[in-house]
Amino acid sequence: MVISIIGVGLLGGSFALSLREKYPNIKFVGVDNSSVNQKIALAKGIVDDIVSLEEALAISELNVLATPVDAITGLMPHLLDIIPAGRTLMDLGSTKELICKIADAHPKREQFVAVHPMAGTENSGPGAAFKELLTYKNVIICDKEKSHPDSLGLVETFLFDVGMKIHYMKPVEHDLHLAYVSHLSHISSFALGLTVLDKEQDEKAIFDMASTGFSSTVRLAKSSPQMWAPIFDQNKINVSKALGDYIELLKKFKDAIDKEDLKTSLNFMSRANDIGRVLAGIEKK
Repeated sequence: MVISIIGVGLLGGSFALSLREKYPNIKFVGVDNSSVNQKIALAKGIVDDIVSLEEALAISELNVLATPVDAITGLMPHLLDIIPAGRTLMDLGSTKELICKIADAHPKREQFVAVHPMAGTENSGPGAAFKELLTYKNVIICDKEKSHPDSLGLVETFLFDVGMKIHYMKPVEHDLHLAYVSHLSHISSFALGLTVLDKEQDEKAIFDMASTGFSSTVRLAKSSPQMWAPIFDQNKINVSKALGDYIELLKKFKDAIDKEDLKTSLNFMSRANDIGRVLAGIEKK
């Protein structure tokens, strides 16, 4: 079997490395516009060869579209146009509504499986890929009933074999939930990083004074703008609503502090502490 990784970055590269351990006889080919990414992917053993997009679709039973989401939506119609019958295309995009709408409009929709692995780091590119990234992580498949049973079964098997926990959602539901639990946290981290950088021009002072709490909170601000800007754009309605809710609560917190309303501040923090219980329950599932 041949599997192509279209966009050999953190997610696509980690998926390939994890599958390699389970299936040493599978051949992996990569498609990437960056000559640097190509060299790293070959050197790390993520892929065995670099090929053109057209060759990848011609020879691969499974094609993993792991580019930023704006490239996914741009490439999707062409990929479905040229994919041979009986082959499968899956994406790893962090948004799903627009991607699925584009796929729905194509006569080869059943050869596509919409996938979002809930995994990642603040780093990007094939150099950041590692085989354990996806293990024990959640993964969402959208509109599974629109995929051919053979394509769906192939993707589910590989996701299960790399150690992922599979969940099923509608694209609209996916994008709404991800706006709150993923996209908002990245915007918050970007904003916090900018706030501190704008206030503290002396970078050495920031480094000297920063605690582990600050470092962990701002970690996501190191994420790739090229990846996240298209995500925010494609999910702009939900992201804007999530931001509005967040900003409203920040204003209430500020008002409580300005008014020296310790009771309200304590109440906000006590309610927020409950997230620990919620997350602990999720991790046990």
